[in-house]
Amino acid sequence: MKWLLLALGIITQVVSTTCMKLSDGFSNLLPSILTFVFMGISFTIFILALKRFDLSFVYAVFAGLGILIITVIGILIF
Repeated sequence: MKWLLLALGIITQVVSTTCMKLSDGFSNLLPSILTFVFMGISFTIFILALKRFDLSFVYAVFAGLGILIITVIGILIF
């Protein structure tokens, strides 16, 4: 369950960052709103994951996999 929580947090972070790119400098309304919605969800899940893992582990996995997935999306889609 705790791994699923961490994976869900990473996925929502990736969706948030992708929506930020699609918002085109926050000039498109829907992607701009979705950026903040998914960012809030992502950080909420991150906080819940901190209750089950150590901070050093959660932050490294959260940031590392988030950057890796965003890089792959950037190369393949954008």
